[in-house]
Amino acid sequence: MRETSVEEFTIGVEEEYQIVNAETRELRSRASRILPEARQAVGEHVQPELYLSQIEIGTPICQTLAEVRAELVRLRGEVIAAAERDGHRIAAAGTHPFSHWEEQQLTPKARYVGIAQDYQQLAREQLIFGCHVHVGISDREAAIQIMNRARPWLAVLLALSANSPFWLGSDTGYNSFRTEVWRRWPMAGTPHVFDSRAEFDRLVESLVQTESIEDGTKIYWDVRPSARFETLEFRVTDVCPTVDEAVLVAGLARALARTCHAEAASGKEIEHARPELLRAAKWRAARYGLDADLIDVATERAVPAAELVEKFLAHLRPALEEHEEWQEISALAHQVVARGNGARRQREAYMKAERYEDVVDFIIEETKPGSGPV
Repeated sequence: MRETSVEEFTIGVEEEYQIVNAETRELRSRASRILPEARQAVGEHVQPELYLSQIEIGTPICQTLAEVRAELVRLRGEVIAAAERDGHRIAAAGTHPFSHWEEQQLTPKARYVGIAQDYQQLAREQLIFGCHVHVGISDREAAIQIMNRARPWLAVLLALSANSPFWLGSDTGYNSFRTEVWRRWPMAGTPHVFDSRAEFDRLVESLVQTESIEDGTKIYWDVRPSARFETLEFRVTDVCPTVDEAVLVAGLARALARTCHAEAASGKEIEHARPELLRAAKWRAARYGLDADLIDVATERAVPAAELVEKFLAHLRPALEEHEEWQEISALAHQVVARGNGARRQREAYMKAERYEDVVDFIIEETKPGSGPV
């Protein structure tokens, strides 16, 4: 594996938002109206998604977390303004608290029509919203070795970001029910360890040859080498309610990539965690978030969530300190642990009057760039 320069670890963040009716708080299929409005301000940095009640932003390539924050503030603000001019609101949560998938309209693009035809009921129920972090890595071999080593920590990222407790007007009991909806897809989940990029490429070729996928973009793992960009894409997290939490997820993902790259460059052995244990760790993070024990994959023990977050931060601290990001990221992580992730805060909003409309209002307020710290 050749050396990957520090400058290559750029960040790009994609966020999927809900388009909400201002009066009913239901999802509304208005992307065809709102998207052109938003594009007048931000161009191609706003895109359609599977359903017309969804809209996605993607930041430019960023070098620093300050740039990530500024771009998220700008893009959220412009999309919110475009929606408000149409009489609608924007909400950042992994699921809508009560709108039904049966009422959504498919985006009439060939890619989405093909997905709907291929996956049928899975696609019809795919009314979920995520956050994807692209970390720039031009060395294709390095990206595979980083992916191998990142796997044991993905559940911690999920627990911190979990933001989808409600589904079809019910409390699911999960912190991230989005994860459970996504889990059913054949190309979703945590990848196994690859010996080389050549092995990964052979797998993609086999999947295409057997007509299992059309191309590499149809692999939806929790972390994957991007088929379109020279990046490693972290896909495990729910969309975050606040800009602070989105910056936290982006900073943690990049620090994890840098840490894993340093381990690979030093020849450190990969921790070959059993797939069953990784699935259990991810399920527990989706189920409980930060509210109960999580699984420490390295020690194969259940430990308090706050303890595992501290271990994760300690693991990343050298990379964060080297790039002067430790103070910001550790402070944001501790705020989420103390205040609760998005799922806990949604439940707290619901308990005040037991109205799901109030939860939507709460999410809308948190989504605004000026909503303040966690």
